[in-house]
Amino acid sequence: MKILVIGSGGREHAICWKLRQSPKVTELYCAPGNAGTGFHGTNVDIDVKKHKKVIAFCKRHHIDLVVVGPEAPLALGIADDLRRAGIAVLGPSYAAARLESSKIFAKEMMGANNIPTAGFRVFNDFKKAREYIDTFPDNEQIVVKAYGLAAGKGVVVAPGREEAIEAAERMLVKKEFGSAGKRIIVEEYLEGKEVSVMVITDGDEIIPLATSQDHKRAYDCDTGPNTGGMGAFSPASVLKKKDIEEIMEKIINPTIQGLKKEKMDYRGILYAGIMMTQEGPKLLEYNVRLGDPETQVILPRMKSDLAELFMKTATGQLSGTEIEWHSSECVCVVLAAEGYPGEYEKGREISGIIEAMETRAIVFHAGTKYEGERLVSCGGRVMSVVGMAPDLEQAAEKAYKGASKISFEGKWCRSDIGIRARSDVNA
Repeated sequence: MKILVIGSGGREHAICWKLRQSPKVTELYCAPGNAGTGFHGTNVDIDVKKHKKVIAFCKRHHIDLVVVGPEAPLALGIADDLRRAGIAVLGPSYAAARLESSKIFAKEMMGANNIPTAGFRVFNDFKKAREYIDTFPDNEQIVVKAYGLAAGKGVVVAPGREEAIEAAERMLVKKEFGSAGKRIIVEEYLEGKEVSVMVITDGDEIIPLATSQDHKRAYDCDTGPNTGGMGAFSPASVLKKKDIEEIMEKIINPTIQGLKKEKMDYRGILYAGIMMTQEGPKLLEYNVRLGDPETQVILPRMKSDLAELFMKTATGQLSGTEIEWHSSECVCVVLAAEGYPGEYEKGREISGIIEAMETRAIVFHAGTKYEGERLVSCGGRVMSVVGMAPDLEQAAEKAYKGASKISFEGKWCRSDIGIRARSDVNA
């Protein structure tokens, strides 16, 4: 099987790492890839926004399957164009990808299918948004969201009215998120514990993946601005079997059925960001691909053949498939560049990768590249270091030991990844 993976982050390195373990994979390519994906296959310099060039590459190299990692290519309809060209692809259609690329479309889908979520209003006028925000109690938290893709940073949890108004102004007036912020959603803040539930589906069959929890906030104790994700752990200790059954019944199954009813092609991963509230699970957001860094803690726990699983999904043959999992638990620590999630420096030389791997941690590259023989940073999230062990405490210890061996100027990470998990277990 010849496979092309699209993307360049830690998620894509983890996907390539796992695909390479399959005896079915004969050739593996990644576009554009990073310094880590190049160890498992061939990085190819293709502008993935130019779908004709991607299709030409696939035909020239007889690619059997394309795996789309990030959301942006899906939002541009790459899956539709590949399928029209007769190439199997893991990823939903443009129409279905709006679950992530348009938060307003996502909210409409939730409403149409009676999926529990937070109350909300949509605005494209700052004055009207401000008037609505002023109706909230002064000390009540308020969520303000840019309607489009914003690299995981378009959600502001404001501690009160003043901060919510400031966030709305940044999006609608100052246009800090560009076209993604030309409309915003203002919604109630949900209290509870946030979890990530991902399933793989061919539009008919739905199979849950291992559960996970991520850490979106930049700093320890879940403080600071939202990021693309500073770490994760699996399994999600807060979720019990009955919780997963309720999430499938009230959120996942109605979503897939709603897409099918609207004749939207969905063959890929559906990610549900869920808040476990006192009233039960409520949906925060959809993603239409594997999460990052959740992928980095889920795939090491998977026993099954990922290439076979992805091909069955892409070709609508998922029925009867089961996924086997290791009982071990995983913790992922993200090493970030100084300044992230704001402006950050690139080109910082990285060392200590071999020493980190000698601790038996798994190292996934994200924002890395080679300049000659020098490994340097080229992104905000530079590395993901994963520990896998019989329990979360040992997994976290292994991840942090590995992370301590890696050096680059300005490197930083959270020091509390997995602590929330241990508190949930002991609660």
